Amino acid sequence: MGFYEVVTIVLAVVILYGIKLMSSPKTAVLGNRLGALSMFVSVLVVLFYNGIADVPVLWLAVLLGAIIGYLMAMKVAMIQMPQMVGLFNGLGGGASALVALVVIFETYPEMGLFSRFTSQLALVVGWVTLSGSLIAAGKLDRRIPQQPLVIKGHNVVNALCLLILGVLVAAGSFGSAAAAVVVSVLVTLLSLGFGVLFAIRVGGADMPITISLLNSYSGLAGAICGLTIGDPLLVSVGAIVGAAGIILTGIMCRAMNRSLLEVLNGSVAAVNLAGDSLLSPAAGENGGTAESEKSLDAPSLLKEAQKVIIVPGYGMAVSQAQWQVKKLLDVLESQGKEVKFAIHPVAGRMPGHMNVLLAEVDVPYDRLYEMEAINPEFKDTDVVVVIGACDVVNPAAITAEGTPIYGMPILRVDEAKYVVVCNMDTKPGYSGVPNPLYDRPNVVLLQGDAAETVEKLTREIQ
Repeated sequence: MGFYEVVTIVLAVVILYGIKLMSSPKTAVLGNRLGALSMFVSVLVVLFYNGIADVPVLWLAVLLGAIIGYLMAMKVAMIQMPQMVGLFNGLGGGASALVALVVIFETYPEMGLFSRFTSQLALVVGWVTLSGSLIAAGKLDRRIPQQPLVIKGHNVVNALCLLILGVLVAAGSFGSAAAAVVVSVLVTLLSLGFGVLFAIRVGGADMPITISLLNSYSGLAGAICGLTIGDPLLVSVGAIVGAAGIILTGIMCRAMNRSLLEVLNGSVAAVNLAGDSLLSPAAGENGGTAESEKSLDAPSLLKEAQKVIIVPGYGMAVSQAQWQVKKLLDVLESQGKEVKFAIHPVAGRMPGHMNVLLAEVDVPYDRLYEMEAINPEFKDTDVVVVIGACDVVNPAAITAEGTPIYGMPILRVDEAKYVVVCNMDTKPGYSGVPNPLYDRPNVVLLQGDAAETVEKLTREIQ
């Protein structure tokens, strides 16, 4: 075992340790920094080990990439974070595909059968990741309609694409150098097209799962590319990213009660929900109209409450309202009230998002409760304060069959005595399904920026 292999093992272990640290809000920032530092060291090791550290254009590329990445990370709003993750996934897959393409064009006659096969496979996975991620990011950013787009014979077309790609990969592995160039171009075009077909049939509500899956694809593309060029560092790091992405995909599928096959097939399509009785509050079960909520006063409800549960969501992240939420917690506890936080697994679009934001403002970790632990307590809760959450508290997930959200486990805030909702508006969330919770007579709507509404609410109960 040489120096390069030893360094590969060390860096892989450090990256894995960084991922482990990211499993806890208290150490997540350190884990992220450790992972970023390991990747930077990996780049330097590759440059110096291969004797290309003296090539000016490479350092220019590193500098340019670092500047672009820094500016994007500083400029991007929290609401755009999933889209940026999707974009970076695509760029990772595209980079692996480009490396494989260059290797094929320049060294195909000298390549062995295994390298030829993996190079073609890297093209497929890399280009599918690129085009699929661009579609996913476009849907999350609402630049592309979020509804699943299923063309006639979609499954047949997908199957034909995979079959043809399989044939082309085989042809590119056994053919001549001239034929390999033509095959590689065809593989590139067909893979890009398949990535689009793969992603457009997924609805907006399930798109975070697709982003996570494409994250694993980007790692897989890198690992396969590493096999092509015989680089153990690229293989190990790519495999780690791929495995982490698959694990995250599984977690999100369980949290949204979706099988991966259902997500990718667009099996649960959006429907026209206008006037749907399934979305209306049932009579005798906290049902009613928005008119009846006007008699309720949120500050009075909180002053009289003894048990309060706070439900943070993506809107809290967007408005950076965690600081105001911490102040609300302090005021409520100073008044002798029992306060807990209910955390949905996919609140914020990625597992752990809410935990990290609340840890940032020193909300005690023992105040945070996962969905399974907190759901039985809602029926005994005086007031639930929902802050920037929609889909994860939408009762339509229980009643509205045939909608993208149906069957998804939710936080049962609808069972509480009173609910105060601090959301920007009453528009549907990513699922596109209206939330009937807003129309219940025991619900107070405080519309507007969550940071402002929570701050005002806190002042009024002091």
